[in-house]
Amino acid sequence: MLEKLKEAERKYEEIDASLSDPAVVSDIEAYKRLMKEHKALTPIIEKYREWKTVKSAADEAKELLESGDRELRELAEMEYEEAKEKLPQLEEELQKLLIPRDPNDDKNVIVEIRAGAGGEEAALFAYVLYRMYTMYAESEGFKCEIMSENDTELGGFKEVSFLIEGDGAYSRMKFESGVHRVQRVPETETQGRIHTSTVTVAVLPEAEEVEVELNPSDVIVETIKSTGAGGQHVNKTESAIRLIHKPTGIVIECQDERSQYKNKDKAFKLLRTKLYDMKQSEQNEKIASERRSQVGTGDRSERIRTYNYPQGRVTDHRIGVTVYSLDAFLNGDIGFMIDSLIAADTAEKLKNGDI
Repeated sequence: MLEKLKEAERKYEEIDASLSDPAVVSDIEAYKRLMKEHKALTPIIEKYREWKTVKSAADEAKELLESGDRELRELAEMEYEEAKEKLPQLEEELQKLLIPRDPNDDKNVIVEIRAGAGGEEAALFAYVLYRMYTMYAESEGFKCEIMSENDTELGGFKEVSFLIEGDGAYSRMKFESGVHRVQRVPETETQGRIHTSTVTVAVLPEAEEVEVELNPSDVIVETIKSTGAGGQHVNKTESAIRLIHKPTGIVIECQDERSQYKNKDKAFKLLRTKLYDMKQSEQNEKIASERRSQVGTGDRSERIRTYNYPQGRVTDHRIGVTVYSLDAFLNGDIGFMIDSLIAADTAEKLKNGDI
């Protein structure tokens, strides 16, 4: 671990020097790349330098303890014990900081929510999850924007895609991918029977143009009329856009904006993100299954969470955590669950020695 930390500090100092170089400052792309590396290394180096200060204090106190001076010995003993107690804590924090960061962690995300089993009840819960995530995102200072939606007459979503913009959005949202199960009495149920419905959530890191090669000749662009549950602008103008990516068969439709240009821009953003996700999935398949984090597989067919209305509870099945504040949770108070998932993922990586 110490060798890695020394190497990280050397690299940090090199970057520091480069950021003062006029040639680097004038190269916008190089400057942005170095600033990103500098930002990622800063918490590690700050913690490493704190560890070195405490370690040095412990070594000096130990020398004084062995000097034989009674007055110095009492003072040194207190300093030595204090430093000795702090060092393991700092070393544990450094181990966590040295876990390789997910390169997507700082990115914006596109969240896709689709109604699964349960018909209209699943569509209504898809809307509940959409509302939950947007309320949480806004509480974190992130911005939300709908990319595409297919709603129902009762106010649910057959499917909805939306962008969450903000530094670290993916790091906070990435463990939400999977099947979400709801158990409740539907409003349409006259006999009070509890129904179980499912909704699938996919969290995709937003792809930048440079990360995905997209040949315009591979994409069929069609203008279509908007469709939906109703409304005065539906089926009147051909402002909706459909993209068909010939090599993969991916179809993207975007009709949220009245402007054809804006819909086209959103559709291409969704297509790039889908292609990037496919590339990421292929890379992940190469990782041996026993080395994957228990909470970080991102398997969208895996049932990850149950929302039980009669008991007022939410249970995450991957980490065995249950909270009994369903109303608050569905109003966006999901930070505790997200923190628990991140902690479990970190613990798993430390156990596997992923530093």
